[in-house]
Amino acid sequence: MLLSAEKISKNFGGRPLLTDVELYMNAGDKIGLIGRNGAGKSTLLKILAGREAPDSGRVSADPGVRISMLSQTPEMHDEMDILDQVFAGLGEAFREENEFQAKTMLTKLSIDDFSRKIGALSGGQRKRVALAEALVRPAELLILDEPTNHLDGDMVAWLEEQLIRRKGALLMVTHDRYFLENVVGRIVELDGGKLYGYEANYSKYLELKSQREEMTRASERKRQALLKKEYEWIMRGARARTTKSTERIARYEALKAQEAPQEAKKVEMAAAASRLGRKTVEIRDVSKAFDGREIIRNFSYTVLRDDRIGIVGKNGAGKSTLLNLMAGRLAPDRGEVDMGGTVQIGYFTQEGKELDLNQRAYDYIAEIAGSVRTGEGTFSASQMMERFLFPPEMQYAPIGKLSGGERRRLYLLGVLMSAPNILLLDEPTNDLDIETLTVLEDYLTEFPGAVLAVSHDRYFLDKIANAIFEVRDGEVYRYVGNYADYLQKRIQEKQAEKPKPRENSPEAPRPKNKKLKFSFKEQREYDTIDQDIADLEEQIQEKEAEIAQNASDYVTLQRLIEEKAALEKAHEEKMERWVYLNELAEQIAAQK
Repeated sequence: MLLSAEKISKNFGGRPLLTDVELYMNAGDKIGLIGRNGAGKSTLLKILAGREAPDSGRVSADPGVRISMLSQTPEMHDEMDILDQVFAGLGEAFREENEFQAKTMLTKLSIDDFSRKIGALSGGQRKRVALAEALVRPAELLILDEPTNHLDGDMVAWLEEQLIRRKGALLMVTHDRYFLENVVGRIVELDGGKLYGYEANYSKYLELKSQREEMTRASERKRQALLKKEYEWIMRGARARTTKSTERIARYEALKAQEAPQEAKKVEMAAAASRLGRKTVEIRDVSKAFDGREIIRNFSYTVLRDDRIGIVGKNGAGKSTLLNLMAGRLAPDRGEVDMGGTVQIGYFTQEGKELDLNQRAYDYIAEIAGSVRTGEGTFSASQMMERFLFPPEMQYAPIGKLSGGERRRLYLLGVLMSAPNILLLDEPTNDLDIETLTVLEDYLTEFPGAVLAVSHDRYFLDKIANAIFEVRDGEVYRYVGNYADYLQKRIQEKQAEKPKPRENSPEAPRPKNKKLKFSFKEQREYDTIDQDIADLEEQIQEKEAEIAQNASDYVTLQRLIEEKAALEKAHEEKMERWVYLNELAEQIAAQK
């Protein structure tokens, strides 16, 4: 066991957030933590990582356990450059040994200027640097809080592969359901301050949760039937005050005192939309450049009334620029955007509206609309807030008292209260819990207007999109189908584009003016790596013999197993370097 949390309780703002929570993690566990916005997921992660103290209860970690954590809002040093931040507190020797790995990770995360200061980075870039920092640090337990926020589709796919291959324990808060399906083997759900565990990935969790809820409902039905029966007996009156009848009355009172299980309320989104006329949004030969670089080039499209379009592309490719052009928030350099007279755009931006933290949540919504008419009837601002899980006490609290996810949900409600007939959504899945995402997906399916969404959430795009637009090198490429269909077509395109290698020539020949050679450090490593690997293999064999000799001594056995695991990890890393160095040596030899 790496870590145990026992009877953890925490209050926040006078309300109980965690109540007697218990969690146990063993080596190799990969756990997904899910729950509603504001349920206390981030708080629980901080308590487990030792960054926050519980009000009561205890967290115990094995003495040798190292924990690396990515928080939702990482603490960073603005004056440091990127590599200094990644290796902060790790020592020069560790940095020298792992700098190549760190640079590879940062490059995969679209960070290639390693000398930039942290203070000069955008919020998304800071989060990606913090992710690389968490992944590089040696740790038996990796804790990640919403790691996919600010990643594009390629980065998300790369991170998923990294986490699947990683041998250490993992605890992760994420709304990415493909991560929960492919990476984790156990899901724990935080609900009403309690933690419920499921030995399952996401699809199996849905099945098990449905079974648990049905069992709970069946138990309550049985209790109500017994109560009715016992109540009728009591109302008839006991014939004599015998011991048996007294015990029966006591059983009835105990049964009556039991609390009925609370049915979890769900977000209810009603489609509120203005009438959309025949003319929607027409985009004709639109181009836009920034700092001399063309982001969008000669793009034309007429938005259809029933469009469900997912917009994808690398970070910085121009996805948000495309939405801003469509919304009329950004003027094109060339071309024009012609908007129909009945068009009412609802724009859910990535950054979100700058909310006044001192304003009451109700006042924010009521200023947009005091009521809204939907297919289900007319609802007041307060009623719509209740449908979005904002009970009266939260409605009249300052926005600053809400969690980050609750603020995103409030902002989403504000967008929908304007009764739009065309929805533009820029990363709508960031910071929304899975339950709200599921309801949002159902809402978008039934929405009586067009929906265009920038998202890196593969599950979301697979569910809502019937077309994918990819922004790539200034062009907007169109694909029919959902995200899975788009991926398949991109693979086919890349295979078709790939030139056949000439006979007796390398697959990707390097320019002749860039001659390959070993650095001094690589040459020294190449000369000794075979012996290093042999030494590690010998040490692993010796450790296995020691383990066999100390099978009955638990304390010694635990230490030896940990030492063997460390040796195996070092051996795996050496083998990866061996492959790289030998491939490089072959390429160097080939150019002579």
